[in-house]
Amino acid sequence: MSRRLPPLNSLRAFEAAARHLSFTKAATELNVTPAAVSHQIKALEENAGGPLFIRLTRALKLTERGRAALPLLSEGFDLLAEGAAVLTCGPGTDVFTITTAPAFAAKWLVPRLDDFRALSPGIKVRIDASIALVDLLRDGIDVAIRYGSGNYPGHSIDRLFEEEVFPVCSPKLMNGPHPPICPEDLVYHTLLHNSYAATDPTYPEWRMWLKSAGVTTVDWRQGPEFSLENMTVQAAIEGHGVALVNTTLVSDDLASGALVRPFELGIATGFAYYLVIPREIMDRPAVNIFRKWLLAAVCS
Repeated sequence: MSRRLPPLNSLRAFEAAARHLSFTKAATELNVTPAAVSHQIKALEENAGGPLFIRLTRALKLTERGRAALPLLSEGFDLLAEGAAVLTCGPGTDVFTITTAPAFAAKWLVPRLDDFRALSPGIKVRIDASIALVDLLRDGIDVAIRYGSGNYPGHSIDRLFEEEVFPVCSPKLMNGPHPPICPEDLVYHTLLHNSYAATDPTYPEWRMWLKSAGVTTVDWRQGPEFSLENMTVQAAIEGHGVALVNTTLVSDDLASGALVRPFELGIATGFAYYLVIPREIMDRPAVNIFRKWLLAAVCS
């Protein structure tokens, strides 16, 4: 079936101007002049047989026809971008690289990666599991998922997860001789520690949690320390003790029953996981596809 379409540049100019309600902002996005945007939209209005904007002194408003067309065109350009990514991200092209902490990669991202690959089979993914500070553009990394305060100058960020820290343990411990029913029962159990907490004094650790719980009879220093948070979680799953972990890293294990949360008390960390993308590459199709998928996965 043949498709009779107006010029693609005119449609792009209209869609951008309609989203921003500004010819100037649309021109910046499309890397053209405002006069060029105005010219393309005038041509589209002539093709459509009527105005798409109501031009006020200091503002733009969409006509009824313009409002009806905008969501359809926006969805259409999103689909075009996804199709272009499939074409351009096949074998032999650049790899799409994601850098994130090892624990987040192991406990959240990797279990969901098949869903992304099924959605975008043409994109070859590489995961760089590291917490090292990197220059994303210089080091050839497309996106980062980082745990922090959200201060990433020069980058586009999306807040992914609100985090709190709380104890978890294997169901085996709940059925043992001294089940942790109340915080004071931790005196009978091994405490599992993350070395990350030792490097950041603002990150809640066992001393802070026990103080919040009003417990003074438990030695918060006892128990092994692990350099990676997913190792701490695994030790808890295997019944070696009680771990103090953040929400995202154990959400799947709590849902499956591999871990339980023996106490309600949690401590807000003040931090969150963020998707971090250099502004210079926000318009790359693979970046847009991954961002769209990740935000949907976070909400599901």
